[in-house]
Amino acid sequence: MSIQVFKNIRDALGNLNPDAIQKHTERPLRLFLYADTEGQYRQMEDFFIPRDVSEARRLQIRHQVYRASEGFVPTSTGDLEIYFDESPERAAGAGNAFAFSPAEPRYMIQNVLARRPDLAIPLGLHIPPFREEVSRRMIKKVAKENALFALATAVPDIIPFISLPWAVGEFASDTAVLTANQIRMAFVLAAANDREVGYSEQKTEIASIIAGAFGWRALARELVGKIPWGAGMVPKAAIAFAGTYVVGLSLERYYRLGRRYTRSERRLAYADALERGRKFVATFLDGVRQRS
Repeated sequence: MSIQVFKNIRDALGNLNPDAIQKHTERPLRLFLYADTEGQYRQMEDFFIPRDVSEARRLQIRHQVYRASEGFVPTSTGDLEIYFDESPERAAGAGNAFAFSPAEPRYMIQNVLARRPDLAIPLGLHIPPFREEVSRRMIKKVAKENALFALATAVPDIIPFISLPWAVGEFASDTAVLTANQIRMAFVLAAANDREVGYSEQKTEIASIIAGAFGWRALARELVGKIPWGAGMVPKAAIAFAGTYVVGLSLERYYRLGRRYTRSERRLAYADALERGRKFVATFLDGVRQRS
């Protein structure tokens, strides 16, 4: 059975293209800053171009961040306009315009990523303050995808609209799809954290994900087998969420700090992620029942 699952994983990986993700990081990106005073401009620049990065890195970031007063004019869909605004409660703007408050800069980051998710990877790669939030959102997104897929394989009539970046029906093992989705997440996290992307470049991370897949699969079967049908859907999907979430957190830690979770840290993270997954799945199923 394990050999067959491994073959399914190999087939699923054939549908992933790390080169496409790497190419996406090369998408043009520019931030145009608007302010009334030199002091306001400096506050914005100190945020987008942190002083704790190397001088070489600061010079690179300056190719993406400009003062509007320098004569540059937004011309492409990759251009974002950031306006200085002391009030964090004020509206975020419209189109590609966003308000920056030095008191609550995270509002600007959240608004940009909510309205321009297509720029998430380039923003994470080029603009340091975006990196952590981009990684967090990607981990949560893929964890939810895997939880919903686990539900879809258990009860396809309840969740007929599940979709992933490849044809799920081609693979005999749901483990293959969940694992391939985690590897896709690894590619995206590496790209957003300025790491090399690819099968050979990330072979250690990929091997760890594949090895861990069999452990999650065994745990899910053990728990589901002890619970009557119906209730067993929740732990299976929650485990899919938790396993993916912890893989993502560990990868983000590795790409950001160069070190992985310890065994005790992983255990704590898994307990927290399992509860998050349980709540997400329960809430989702409640919504399905209400619509039905």
